[in-house]
Amino acid sequence: MKLVKIACFILLLFVLIANGYSAEQKVKLGFLVKQPEELWFQNEWKFAQKFADEVGIDLIKIGTTDGEKVMTAIDNLATQKVQGFVICTPDVRLGPAIIKKANSKNLKVFTVDDRFVGADGNPVEDVPYMGISSTQIGFDIGKACYEEAKKRGWNMNETGAMVVTHDELETIKQRTDAEKDALIKAGFPANNIFTAVNKTLDVPGGMDGANVTLTQNPTIKKWLVAGGNEESVIGAVRALEGKGFDGNTTIGIGLGAGAGLLEFKKPGVNGFFATSAISPYRHGYETTKLLYEWVKDGKKPPMKTLTAGYIVTRETYVKTMTELGLADSLPK
Repeated sequence: MKLVKIACFILLLFVLIANGYSAEQKVKLGFLVKQPEELWFQNEWKFAQKFADEVGIDLIKIGTTDGEKVMTAIDNLATQKVQGFVICTPDVRLGPAIIKKANSKNLKVFTVDDRFVGADGNPVEDVPYMGISSTQIGFDIGKACYEEAKKRGWNMNETGAMVVTHDELETIKQRTDAEKDALIKAGFPANNIFTAVNKTLDVPGGMDGANVTLTQNPTIKKWLVAGGNEESVIGAVRALEGKGFDGNTTIGIGLGAGAGLLEFKKPGVNGFFATSAISPYRHGYETTKLLYEWVKDGKKPPMKTLTAGYIVTRETYVKTMTELGLADSLPK
């Protein structure tokens, strides 16, 4: 009887140890985004969850719209024994503080979309980062704006180009600088390129910045509109509509293929002509996969990965999005 009890005790101990070991080995990751209400970030979360489901790990998704929420979220992740997280920070200047906080909690960090900026104002290069090829995408957008205006036979001297920007964010400035460069290289008059500054990267921010530019330039008869993200361009298009401009006098090209796809679904043709489709699949699925391999196998991700964009219009977006594996993200 005594031997049976000892055997049972050893068996129970073995089960407890095995369960504890299994729990200890269970990978948990976080995914923090700055604007959880935006379709782009919702899709990043969706594809991140797709990878998590495939390999059987826990993924904790948190919206972090300001610095305080970021720091609270990192504490939250640490409490839940998360080993690392992907983050699109609400403010790139928070980078050093995020790194310090993560290191204190022994959490690995992978940045997505917006790259951390150090105290010296330069990008933080020793944290893995996946972003968009901002300069090339911006150049493609500027070139596409010009080509569409030329196709319509617009008089460039009567046409203004409004570039909606938020220069505090490195990736936005790269895109909008490239948009201006592309227009000038294509032959658009440099004096007719106007910078609209938006304080926030949403539709109201785009509207506010555009309204200032429109008030300052009342003689412009037609407008090209480009910007650093989708919402900024949509906001500018809304501001133009408020001044009587429409799809015949506005050519707006966004970036992201998120909210812009909803513009394509609206009846008639408004000033939102096209968008540069970038794939949230890589930014969600691949970043999570790379972080997982880093946590599980010690395989450190590339320090910098840039993804491409594809100009799509009302006529071509369904085909292109389907080819990118994003058919289920199309608005119904």
